[in-house]
Amino acid sequence: MAGVTLENVIKRFGKTEVLHRINLEIGDNEFAVLVGPSGCGKSTTLRLVAGLESVSAGTIRIGSRVVNDVAPKDRDVAMVFQNYALYPHMSVFGNMSFGLKLQKVPRAEIQERVAGAAKILGLEEFLQRKPYELSGGQRQRVAMGRAIVREPSVFLFDEPLSNLDAKLRTQMRTEIKLLHHKVRATIIYVTHDQVEAMSLADRIVIMQDGYIEQIGSPLEVFEKPRNTFVAGFIGSPPMNLVPARIERRKGHLRLNVGEAFGVPLPEKSGAQVREEMDVTMGLRPEDLHADSRHLPEDWRVDSRVEVVEPLGSETLMHLDLKGVSFTAKIEGHRRIRRGDRLSLAMNLEHLHLFDAETGESIY
Repeated sequence: MAGVTLENVIKRFGKTEVLHRINLEIGDNEFAVLVGPSGCGKSTTLRLVAGLESVSAGTIRIGSRVVNDVAPKDRDVAMVFQNYALYPHMSVFGNMSFGLKLQKVPRAEIQERVAGAAKILGLEEFLQRKPYELSGGQRQRVAMGRAIVREPSVFLFDEPLSNLDAKLRTQMRTEIKLLHHKVRATIIYVTHDQVEAMSLADRIVIMQDGYIEQIGSPLEVFEKPRNTFVAGFIGSPPMNLVPARIERRKGHLRLNVGEAFGVPLPEKSGAQVREEMDVTMGLRPEDLHADSRHLPEDWRVDSRVEVVEPLGSETLMHLDLKGVSFTAKIEGHRRIRRGDRLSLAMNLEHLHLFDAETGESIY
């Protein structure tokens, strides 16, 4: 297996630059997920690694080898596409073995590799079926099997679960995670779904407009977002982000949310805040508590319920906090209705503040 390194990689289509000096190092056997909204450059980055697009500037290495001018078939990578890309006239065995036949791999070895991949993916009883006889999840496993039998250094996944329903996506996420544990390969996985990214990745690479915004473990990017884009993108539902201002009252800093309400600002090591500073206040929905006896009284605010979304194990509430919209997530099913008034406490130990002008984290 091998790691993948991108150094100052730029990609232009004509005069339009779509990737801007991308620097990224993915370790051997690492599961890295590129995530971001449509048009952020994640699929383009993957296609550059695969050799399906050429680099405008910079260097791509797979292991120690520079592959800028190496043909896709010689890069020792295997790609799984969103649309499966199976040959409809071939059986599952035929689809999985086709690439090996082109490489003139001996027949006995082909049989062995396909059998091994089929066992890993639970496809042993489907090897003689045609793609039209399979479910969407089974077809995606065949596409994964076709990649596995090649025994590449790097697996590339381009939004492989986008065409599946919600239940199948959950099932396939588990299977892909198990696949990584079994084959111990380097995997680069592209998705726009941050839940997929959080559940699969060793490290997440968050992209926007051709730039890398943050790289880190799922827990790191969730707990310590670098800017408002990451804060609003990672987390389901996303972080509440509202304009606020820092003021001093009776010798202590206080966070005022417009004319709506104010809360004390706890001291925090390394915080870059000052009085009369405009900021964006960030608070996760799960940090608004209905049962808040363990939190100080002055962290409490009154709210009016606008929308209730009961999800069984948890309940989402869209709230009006004196004219400011917030979302709260509480455990379990609560008998709460639209129009109810609630006193909620903000867990200010988990408060985030971002510079109102730059969007960068300051607290």
